[in-house]
Amino acid sequence: MTCIIVDDEPLAREEMHALIKEVSQLDVLGKFSNALAALDFLKTTDVDLIFLDIEMPMVSGLEFAERIPKQTLVIFTTAYPQYALKSYELDAIDYLLKPIEKERVEKAINKALVYRKLLSDDSEKSTVESNTESFLLIKAERRYYKVNFSEIKFIEGLKDYVVIYTKNQKLFTAMNLKTIHQKLPPTLFLRVSKSYVVNKDHIESFDNHTLFIGDSEIPVGEVYRKDFFEKYVGNSLNDSSNF
Repeated sequence: MTCIIVDDEPLAREEMHALIKEVSQLDVLGKFSNALAALDFLKTTDVDLIFLDIEMPMVSGLEFAERIPKQTLVIFTTAYPQYALKSYELDAIDYLLKPIEKERVEKAINKALVYRKLLSDDSEKSTVESNTESFLLIKAERRYYKVNFSEIKFIEGLKDYVVIYTKNQKLFTAMNLKTIHQKLPPTLFLRVSKSYVVNKDHIESFDNHTLFIGDSEIPVGEVYRKDFFEKYVGNSLNDSSNF
């Protein structure tokens, strides 16, 4: 899989390049100090994945992400956590906060590799075959998986797929987040952003902007926040300004 790095800081570009080479076999086709130069490159070269800074001169990373080909994946790399929600609205594969740890880069690249394989695989796709009052039946890789609702921790939307995170595994399914949410009991599963549905029984803690489930931090979208507080914590705590 090919990639490029776009960051206005020379040291950040070199550090990201070194991390990519340390944890993966990605082919780094180029490194760019601004989005306009990267856009010119994309006019003549197909790229699978972009490691993209956000705060850059002329054109920000968020603006750049809206202008790239749909099939090109994006991993944001930034020192500013406040852009996380917007990044997921742009269907970013991941959002890495500087200083970036090697383990996080490896995890983000693995997610991108899995999704790229799904896109390029013309064989049988994973689907939700049926649902009952207590479980989903998912067909994946010529097998059927029974996934109990109680085992699902959360579901992440990933462009044209969703990733179902359970206690023991991850399942990729060719379905958008809205459709699979409709197959789940609304009293148990809450939509908290454009990219996430969570099982409220697995929420360990939260603040005004983030839910914590195990090692995962899940952003709460602005348009979903009021509904989440009303359904999860009740009217006595639904004033999110208290957090």
